[in-house]
Amino acid sequence: MAAAANFINDRHVAALKIVIHMFSLGLLVRAYYLGFSDQLGGDATKAILHYTGIGALNLLLLTLCISPASRYFRQAKLIRLRRLLGLYCFLWALAHLVNFVVFDLQLDAVLLVSELTKRPYIVVGMVTFLILLALAITSLPVLVRALGRHWKPLHRLIYVAAVAACIHFYWSVKADVSEAVIYFLAVSFLLFLRVRKRKPGIRRANTP
Repeated sequence: MAAAANFINDRHVAALKIVIHMFSLGLLVRAYYLGFSDQLGGDATKAILHYTGIGALNLLLLTLCISPASRYFRQAKLIRLRRLLGLYCFLWALAHLVNFVVFDLQLDAVLLVSELTKRPYIVVGMVTFLILLALAITSLPVLVRALGRHWKPLHRLIYVAAVAACIHFYWSVKADVSEAVIYFLAVSFLLFLRVRKRKPGIRRANTP
């Protein structure tokens, strides 16, 4: 088992981080290139909104997968990828919000207030973004140290953000909800793993 425990070393982690940078930034830049060059179809705004929203949700799920994967495969160094994935999740969520405010609402504050009052899924999306913002800010090492034992309870809000993001997606869909249901099931499974880990008699990991 010793070989399995040390399968992922520092060089592997560094390589995986490079891959995360390349895909997370590369796909985002590519999406905007396609949008500004009129290659996203007739409704580019809708396309870029959906793309960045789904991208943020996928990165959120990947972030949540890191802890159970590190425990199951006994690869503790995988935890070092979680912060980077979480920050890219926030970046894509920020892009999603900027797309909505700038391209969809044309920076119209009155229209934004109107949308918030008429469309509950936008309120849920805003709540999700604020949670991700708080988690991104408090992921800075200086704030991790300053928060001390309060850091872990705060960062468990990532599960609240995941559920809220799925609700936001589900309510925003006007026709086929199958994709949103799949995300709900994925988040439910990850929540199950989290609850199972915390039951008496099951070994707890040192990370949230």
